[in-house]
Amino acid sequence: MNDTYISPSALVESNVSIGESTKIWHNSHIRNNANIGSGCVIGENVYVGVKVKIGNNSKIQNGAQIYEPADLGNGVFIGPQVVLTNDRIPRSISPDGTLKSSKDWDLVGVIVNEGASIGANSTCIAPVRIGKWALVGAGSVVTKDVPDYALVVGNPARQIAWVSEAGQKLVDEGGNEFRCAVTNARYRLEDGCIKKLD
Repeated sequence: MNDTYISPSALVESNVSIGESTKIWHNSHIRNNANIGSGCVIGENVYVGVKVKIGNNSKIQNGAQIYEPADLGNGVFIGPQVVLTNDRIPRSISPDGTLKSSKDWDLVGVIVNEGASIGANSTCIAPVRIGKWALVGAGSVVTKDVPDYALVVGNPARQIAWVSEAGQKLVDEGGNEFRCAVTNARYRLEDGCIKKLD
């Protein structure tokens, strides 16, 4: 049974794909050819740009601005007022004073991989990749790629720890071995990257 809900005040443009059980709340604007998976929650006053992709079971909180060509994986969390940009050199006008249009720049996007979370009021400056299960602390400004399972904070965002799939800081057990204190899942640091052990 498809229990998708779209608020009457939301604006959903043409050729938008919306999966089953997805909820789109008040005053959100979903642009042409966006693709939103199943089981998602799109909060109030959210902007989703043209051809943006949002994976299954993702949550986009109130006031977030997801500019094309952003690509979000499954289970992604985007906090309130987060902005994913798409222009490396933003200008309103050209040097001759004429108003710029969308044809005057090459769009670049933010990629957010499976399970990653971006905290409230953060800004990701495209082009950047947020690794799977990474955690961006509230209010951060991300200017470079974030590794899988990394916790980054600040302006510009810098890595301060590794986190588990449960979002907890990993406990260092020595010998490049780490453990999640909540789930007891085990992780290993290999070549500068954290990998979950089966």
